Amino acid sequence: MSTDLSSIEKGVVEVSLADTAAALASGKTTSAALTQSYLARIKQVDPKLRSVLAVNPQAIEAAKASDARRAAKQTLGPLDGVPILIKDNIDVAGMPNTGGSLALAANIPAKDAPLVKRLVDAGAVVLGKTNLSEWANIRSSHSSSGWSGAGGLTRNPYALDRSACGSSSGSGSSIAASLAPAAIGTETDGSITCPASINGLVGLKPTVGLVSRTGVIPISHSQDTAGPMTRDVMDTALVLNAIAGSDAADTATADADARKTDYVKGLNSGSLKGARLGVMRFAKDYRPQTLAVFDQALEALKAQGAVLVDITEFDMKPIADGRLHVLLTELKVDLNAYLTGANPNVKTRTLADVIAFNKQEAKELAYFDQDLFETAEATAGYSDPAYVTAHDGGKLAAGPNGIDRLLKEHDLVALLTPTNDPTWLIDLVNGDNFGGAASTIPAVAGYPHLTVPMGAVSGLPVGISFIGPAWSEQTILSLGYAYEQATRARKPPTYPATLPLP
Repeated sequence: MSTDLSSIEKGVVEVSLADTAAALASGKTTSAALTQSYLARIKQVDPKLRSVLAVNPQAIEAAKASDARRAAKQTLGPLDGVPILIKDNIDVAGMPNTGGSLALAANIPAKDAPLVKRLVDAGAVVLGKTNLSEWANIRSSHSSSGWSGAGGLTRNPYALDRSACGSSSGSGSSIAASLAPAAIGTETDGSITCPASINGLVGLKPTVGLVSRTGVIPISHSQDTAGPMTRDVMDTALVLNAIAGSDAADTATADADARKTDYVKGLNSGSLKGARLGVMRFAKDYRPQTLAVFDQALEALKAQGAVLVDITEFDMKPIADGRLHVLLTELKVDLNAYLTGANPNVKTRTLADVIAFNKQEAKELAYFDQDLFETAEATAGYSDPAYVTAHDGGKLAAGPNGIDRLLKEHDLVALLTPTNDPTWLIDLVNGDNFGGAASTIPAVAGYPHLTVPMGAVSGLPVGISFIGPAWSEQTILSLGYAYEQATRARKPPTYPATLPLP
């Protein structure tokens, strides 16, 4: 995306991370001026979105330190001096990490999560923390995405009465609104890709194990991962370059250093030519309007030389049957482990403590209950035969017998489907109104999933998903980049109070 950066301090709207890095390198701006501009924009725009839960009081000092490095010709790379927002379930030293819950208001970590440290070591300026669906949307089966007790309700900049999806709601809304060039989200099943899709963004859920989860409030060690949310594919690749890598405290990342590559250098606008891509026609429940936009996207892919293969049959039942039991079993064990190591001032040290806190705090249960928490508390741990069967069976069905088998049988490099239907009206009484979604198979498999803007339905963004086997980030990013360069489908938001229902 080419942007005039001669007055970037006065105009940061729709300026990419790559162009921001170029402006810093050329001296057209400074990190301090840039950071101040974003802080001013947050103050001006975010009251109607509530996407940023807290700004970092150290942001300006970090920006000045970046400017000093640049003046001394000691720049750390393309992210040096670039402001980035972090989802508020990821540890940032000196800032509360609440997961959106009032129960964790005193959870101020002493050190950054490893993925944040990687960003800081690359020179990025942590601008603040973004709001989210409380507890990453695992508390209630009746929840409204984007609401948290700590941050209130995040809204979608494409229509303020529509959901920003979740659980990375604030990360999606804020980047769509140009409150920073990039944000970090987290996903267990759809929590990066859904808010990216319906906020008109690029979002990448990496292979589980490519990015450290240490210092991230967990749901499931089988499925949790953090990933970039940006306005174009190049920017996602730039952020992934920084955050990918092994962490001794997260055994899932043992192979990350060996597997990671330079994702920016791997981008190729001609990568669709001759690429065999599987169209997941078996994925149901999408609205006709979404499928019409998807059909246009498929034509664009074919025009770039892609070979499309329809896949009409796939059995989701082995994946879906035990999925929730796996998540809730792991939630109890993994969250208790995180809370054990939380700031000593945190009084809720177990899931049971959090459940009790919520019953005493009227604001927490004002709109929806905590039935999933209560079910999780009753689970029997990792030795439970039902958990073992569901975990192993789901992984096998989604990975080796799912994505891997489909790719091999049809000689494909990736799978395609709409990411989600367009966003829905916010309803704090009845909760979310999801339509079709692409996230579950790659989520359960632990495989990468990229969404790229493909157009809009009645002015509301929808995305196209590129799904690949484990460690195929370079491939799907390059395919998504080629599609993006050919279509330029993303349009910026205009913040209407409402839009006609699609």
